[in-house]
Amino acid sequence: MELKLINDQGQEAAKFSASDALFGRDYNEALIHQIVVAYQANARSGNRKQKDREEVHHSTKKPFRQKGTGRARAGMTSSPLWRGGGRIFPNSPEENFTQKVNRKMFRAGLAAILSQLAREDRLAVIETFAVDAPKTKLVASKLKGMGLDSVLVITDSIDENLQLAARNLPNLLVLEAQYADPVSLIRFPKVLVTKGAMAKIEEMLA
Repeated sequence: MELKLINDQGQEAAKFSASDALFGRDYNEALIHQIVVAYQANARSGNRKQKDREEVHHSTKKPFRQKGTGRARAGMTSSPLWRGGGRIFPNSPEENFTQKVNRKMFRAGLAAILSQLAREDRLAVIETFAVDAPKTKLVASKLKGMGLDSVLVITDSIDENLQLAARNLPNLLVLEAQYADPVSLIRFPKVLVTKGAMAKIEEMLA
């Protein structure tokens, strides 16, 4: 499989030979959907809380007499049927949202995403991606010179200059190869992978 190798101006300089096993996979929509949903679910934090009828603040006095009013009988205002009453099945902070995905399935899903990005010409290889100083203006001008608006950059290692310069740009995300995730790969219209990161990705997903 041959991928596009670009220079610092965003122009194609040569072809990069990549693994067919990694970048020649068929598009498996069901598998990709499963790993994306599982990744987002596993990132959820159990921080929502609702009260049941025992926990709401209420009086234990009977709201009105049992008979003669024509209304349905009621014993407490904490009933879930009443406004301000407790929930029947309240959300709890202990709720577990995690979904298990086998390692083999996760790797196959990432390979399918990378293969589809390559087919759609949304993935390119670059020698290195770095800046000389921790200034956001340098990274912004670098992206503008390459003709890129929104991009995910995957590198083998992130130096401090690049980390500090890129963190304030909402249209740029820089990740190390081992932290590449399916949601980020799908979200950005363009993905740049350095040569060093390409070797690591092929090693991880082989």
